[in-house]
Amino acid sequence: MPEQPRWPPIPGRPAFPGGPSGPGGEPASGGTPAWLQERLFGQRAIFLTGTLDDATATRVAAELMMLDATSSEAIQVYVSCPDGTLEAALTLMDTLDLLRSPVRAQCLGQLGGPAVGVLAVADTRVAAPHASIRLSQPRTSVEGTPDQLASRSAQHLDLARRFRERLAQATGQSAERIGGDLRAGRLLDVEEARAYGLVDEVAERRQGGA
Repeated sequence: MPEQPRWPPIPGRPAFPGGPSGPGGEPASGGTPAWLQERLFGQRAIFLTGTLDDATATRVAAELMMLDATSSEAIQVYVSCPDGTLEAALTLMDTLDLLRSPVRAQCLGQLGGPAVGVLAVADTRVAAPHASIRLSQPRTSVEGTPDQLASRSAQHLDLARRFRERLAQATGQSAERIGGDLRAGRLLDVEEARAYGLVDEVAERRQGGA
């Protein structure tokens, strides 16, 4: 395979794991090469791909806050996450609320589970023509003593309630309807997502050449 480009680090921005300061070319997260994430960051663009877990949420939150600290210009976030955890999603949703820079989120491919919340709370919400959004219950697995299980179950229920309320606020739907659609695993195409209040606009298809 040809060697990936080795770009110099962007001033004021720590290198991604496996990026220019490391072996180079390896995906930093979600399959996006580190060198490409570096270049996108320089254009105030962030890719959020793969399963949204705590590590990914921490990275993206740090990038958002760093971009916000350097300028109030718009930040572009490309989202393609088929699933994620409630904790990670709420972390990014809270981060977006704190930014002074407007955030334009664009859904690419499949978006599902708690990761839907990241798109829902962005200032501008765009979907690619063939994107799909699935409202589904977050998966959870806990172990421990009966007391620990009860505590973690109560915490999960509280996070799920907060998530439903945030989605309801962002979409204009009732929390009850949101909860029902999450339990049913409702799948939305882009026009259905727009009618639901999750998407503001659908990206235009490029016209083919003559």
